Amino acid sequence: MKIPAVFAAHELRAHLGLLLSATIVGVSFPVVGMLQPGLPPLLLTAVRFAIAAAVLWPWVRHLRGGWPHRRHLPLYGLLGACSAMFFAGMFWAAPQSTAVTLSTLFVCLPLLAYGFGRLLRVEPRSPWMARTLLLGAVGALALIWAQGRGSVGRLQLGIPEAVFLLGCASLALAPAVTKWGLANDLLPANSLLRTFWIVVFAGILVGIAGVASESPTNLSRLGYRDAVLLLYLGVFSSGLTFGLTEYATAILTPSAVKAYSYLAPFTAMLVLFVSTPSRMSWHWLPGVVLVLLTMILLLRRDLTRRPAAVPVPRATNALNTCHSH
Repeated sequence: MKIPAVFAAHELRAHLGLLLSATIVGVSFPVVGMLQPGLPPLLLTAVRFAIAAAVLWPWVRHLRGGWPHRRHLPLYGLLGACSAMFFAGMFWAAPQSTAVTLSTLFVCLPLLAYGFGRLLRVEPRSPWMARTLLLGAVGALALIWAQGRGSVGRLQLGIPEAVFLLGCASLALAPAVTKWGLANDLLPANSLLRTFWIVVFAGILVGIAGVASESPTNLSRLGYRDAVLLLYLGVFSSGLTFGLTEYATAILTPSAVKAYSYLAPFTAMLVLFVSTPSRMSWHWLPGVVLVLLTMILLLRRDLTRRPAAVPVPRATNALNTCHSH
């Protein structure tokens, strides 16, 4: 059966938004590396969330239901905690692990999202989807392997890696919880509202973790250049990417949303080629082909047929509409 054009348009916008989000996230890694060393990472992340919330507030304050209803608070807190746990786990594990190990564990994100989606019954049972996600995981691992020039000796597993994997699981849980909350009227249909309050709760929780484990006085070392980079990260890497993800989560399945994390090593590869063209070689080709094939298969599937047996929020169109008083 041919699907309505408006539905295909929603699907296409969701995929394009996630593609833009993945690109911004991939570019943000070198931007973070440009910050001067010694700044407190958790507190910087809290500041990023605060900037994102400040940018969103002028629009949110005029929306109907701008202040969260008490029935929305539990899931806002849970979704904020999911983001806080990921960032806290990443920053805690990074100095004690290797980039190759953490990148490899991050590849588990879409498969974890598929599992959580099935558990909460917001993801249809689909052997095809599972196989496609595995294909993307193999492609992402191939890109990580190529970046390390075939070296796997640096892989390690221990408590830091377990903490980071728990953070990845928390991040993978978020789209399934959002989808479940929308289907049960426990979250507002407007993606802008959801984005704002999730960012607020995540910022508060990360800030508490930062105050407890870092020295706030180190923020005084923030220079003009750092402030500009932090402004970019807050507006685009936090605010815009959260908003695009929230919009897509209401339309696509949790695993399809998180499948775009496979593009992280792909984007890192492009940045590497721009900065160091001599690194280009055939070692990158298998991973590139598999990751791009995965994205094409997901896009083709979502634009040619509507997923079955997935609860859809009653007001999906509200995701595009700002209802003012």
